[in-house]
Amino acid sequence: MALPVALAPSALLLAVAVLLDLALGDPDYPWHPARLIGRTLTIDERALRACGLDGYGGGILLFLLVAGTWTVGVSALVSSAGDAYPWLGRALHVFFLYSLLALGSLLQHGRRIESALRDDDLPRARVAVSRLVGRDTESMDAAACRRAAVESLGENLTDGVVSPLFWYAIGGLPLLVLFKAVSTMDSMVGYRTPEYIRFGWCGARLDDVMNYVPARLTVGLIAVAAVVVRRCSAAKALRVALAQHHVLPSPNSGWSEAALAGALQRRLVGPIWTNQRLVTDLWIGTPSDPPLGTHDDYERAARLVLTSGLLAAAIAAAGIA
Repeated sequence: MALPVALAPSALLLAVAVLLDLALGDPDYPWHPARLIGRTLTIDERALRACGLDGYGGGILLFLLVAGTWTVGVSALVSSAGDAYPWLGRALHVFFLYSLLALGSLLQHGRRIESALRDDDLPRARVAVSRLVGRDTESMDAAACRRAAVESLGENLTDGVVSPLFWYAIGGLPLLVLFKAVSTMDSMVGYRTPEYIRFGWCGARLDDVMNYVPARLTVGLIAVAAVVVRRCSAAKALRVALAQHHVLPSPNSGWSEAALAGALQRRLVGPIWTNQRLVTDLWIGTPSDPPLGTHDDYERAARLVLTSGLLAAAIAAAGIA
C-alpha cells in the first residue's frame, strides 16, 4: 500500500533537510524529537518494571510501546497536517527529517574536540570526548582524544547518517521514525548488564538488524570518498574493513571504523579504559601504519565522513527520484 504523499520519501525535502542539518547542526532543546523519544522510553520502562515486566517480554512490549507511539503519532500528525494544509505537511516532514539526521551534529561534536586540542586545552577536549564515548577520559592524551573522536565519526556515520537515509528512502518518515526509536532503545537499554541483559535484548537485536545492510554500504561509501579526499586509500579502506571488522564486538560498527582506519592509513582504537579497567588494547588498521593522532589526521577523517555522508544523501535522493 502506497504511503500518503505527506509521508512518502521526497528527494527535494531530503535535500532541504540535509542542508539544514549541515548549516545548523542539531540544536539542543528540551522538545527535540530524539529527546522526547528517550523520555517516552524512560516512562514506559518504569511502568513495565513496576508491573514486573523486566525480562524479554517486557523488552518486546517496550519496543511496541515506544515505536508504536512515535511511528503512529508522527505519521498521523504529518499526514493530517498535509491533508489540511499541504505546506504545513511538508514543513513538518522537513522538521522531523532534519531532526533525525545527524551528519551536521556529528561533525560539530568532532570539531569541539579538535578546537580544544588546537587551543592546547586538553581538559576541555576530554570533557568533549566524554560526551561521545563511554570510556575513561581522565588520562587521555591529545592523540587518544583524536582517535576517540574519529572512531565516533566512523561508528555514527552508519547509525546517524547512512541508516536513517536508507530507511527513509525505502519507507519515508514512518520507517525513519521506527529506526530512530530502535536506535534510542539500543542506546538507552541495550546493555549487557544484569539489569538490561534480558530487558534490553529486543532493542539491541533490532538495532543490529536495522543497521546490518547500512553498515556494509558505509564501507563502500568510505571507499568512494577516499578516491576524492587527498592522501586516502580506497583499496586499504576495503581491505581493512573486510579483514578487521570483527575486531570490535558489535556486528556493525566494526565495518565503518575499520574502513575509516584503512582509508586514512592510520590505526584506530588502541588502549581503552573503562571504570579504571583496561577493556582492550587492540588496534584497527594496517600494522605498519602509524596511530592516528595529528590535527591533519583528524581533518582528513572529517572530510571523509562529510563526503561519505553527502554521497549517501545523493544516492538516497536519486533512488527516491
